[in-house]
Amino acid sequence: MKVKELATGRVLPDTVENVEPNLVWADDNRTIYYVEKDPVTLLSKRVKAHVLGTAASADRLIYEEKDDSFYMGIGRTSDDKFICIFLGGTVSNEQRCTSASRPREFTVLAPRERDFLYTADHVGNRWVIRTNWNAPNYRLMTVGDSANAGGRSAWADLVPHDPKVFIEGFQPFNSFIGIEERAAGNKRLRLLANSGASSLVSSEEPAYTMSLGDNLEVASTKLRYTYDSLTTPKITYEVDSRTGVRTILKRTPSPNYDPANYVTERVWAPARDGTKVPVSLVYRKGFTRDGTAAMLQYGYGSYGYSTDPAWQPQIPSLLDRGMVYAIAHIRGGQEMGRAWYDQGRLLNKKNSFTDFIDATRFLTSQGYAAKNRVAAQGGSAGGLLVGAVANMAPQDYRVIISHVPFVDVVTTMLDASIPLTTNEYDEWGNPAERQFYDYMLSYSPYDQIRPQAYPAMFVGTGLWDSQVQYYEPAKYVARLRATKTDRNPLLFRVNMEAGHGGKSGRFRRYRSIAEYYAFMMSQLGVSSEPSPGSAPAIPQDGGQRG
Repeated sequence: MKVKELATGRVLPDTVENVEPNLVWADDNRTIYYVEKDPVTLLSKRVKAHVLGTAASADRLIYEEKDDSFYMGIGRTSDDKFICIFLGGTVSNEQRCTSASRPREFTVLAPRERDFLYTADHVGNRWVIRTNWNAPNYRLMTVGDSANAGGRSAWADLVPHDPKVFIEGFQPFNSFIGIEERAAGNKRLRLLANSGASSLVSSEEPAYTMSLGDNLEVASTKLRYTYDSLTTPKITYEVDSRTGVRTILKRTPSPNYDPANYVTERVWAPARDGTKVPVSLVYRKGFTRDGTAAMLQYGYGSYGYSTDPAWQPQIPSLLDRGMVYAIAHIRGGQEMGRAWYDQGRLLNKKNSFTDFIDATRFLTSQGYAAKNRVAAQGGSAGGLLVGAVANMAPQDYRVIISHVPFVDVVTTMLDASIPLTTNEYDEWGNPAERQFYDYMLSYSPYDQIRPQAYPAMFVGTGLWDSQVQYYEPAKYVARLRATKTDRNPLLFRVNMEAGHGGKSGRFRRYRSIAEYYAFMMSQLGVSSEPSPGSAPAIPQDGGQRG
């Protein structure tokens, strides 16, 4: 951490090492609160206060987290009255706050408890709280400043629990609240006035995503939000909470792109247990559903992270060559609510894999793609997904694209010194317990490799990845090469300058994308030149290489 005086351009001598990126100023403009991380595990461990003009060695310890299963962050409430420490795990969290003008001891809003999750924000003279307390899909509750000392018993419902609507976030203002919620697989926004009147922000597409934008003025009567879909580049809107009138503030530049040339769909694929899995699709207008097209199917399905149908500038290059792009919103995410997540983690993890496979089989049966022209893509925990899928249903895929893949599940989760391991026992299970060890072993991509024909594969990693170390995909690739019975290419790309998110630099990611897209298209028999509506012939050698 360095400090620069903007009025003069002078860089102050203050330096603090090994900090997390979120910093918070107290109202005295001299005290900075920051999170210090463990230099080995990289876990956030301590909150400290640095006073300008003093040595970092004199920084005061504010809070230290002893439980390595919790992440830590720090921020201010929307009305700037409080500084809060946020502590979060998979199934439990805690929030501690103090006055920003007169910081003293940080007070716990509600003590941590297993299977109890909440986040609180403050505007005016009340706290607004999003919580799963007796509400699997979350509800909004409120409590006044004077009543907060009473703990949860003083909380009152603001938005009751709805089993069909998952509340994902909220932004409080003086006169209304913007609520980010999920219903039928889409993320949408609701405006709730202090009077109790409620209205949805409108959309004209079947699959889309709305997200709360930057709203820094709680006195405003307008909410800023972003909107995009697989056909619509991101738009920043402002909606008037009193009239519902929307105003476009900014469009993401997209040269040479016309959204009218593309079509997006939302279909529901039946999983083998009868569950309907939402799938978002996009293709070029004029596409014929005749079972001949090539398709790229993407999935993630872990940590309750939802893969929303957002515009990506590289996708039209595939659509213009006659391909279909699909996102399978499999269990393990939260597209369909908290239960969707719970049904795809721990001892239910295999639902993520079978949902993905069943979505592929449904799409090919409906003519969206040829059975022998499907590519699957996933990264990190999505690399675990496509690794498991490659073992379970290799015949359903022509190509597997796997980025920084978490493929050695059992070995990694047995090593508590590796970053993320202790934080994720409630995601994957603790293999020190026999039931979790056996279950992980039954799907771990590395451990389940067997003599069989695999699709063509592109596996990428970064030497400096601290989240999934390079040696996981390295040993995975080595075992695949020694075991598989096919002659399909298996390309292993180790980027010597990259971490988990790839190389730094604004455009370098597109060079990486171009590489694995070229690999994929060569295997799927897709033309290197855009040819809307065409379906190039598959090479006679079946895409195999010696």
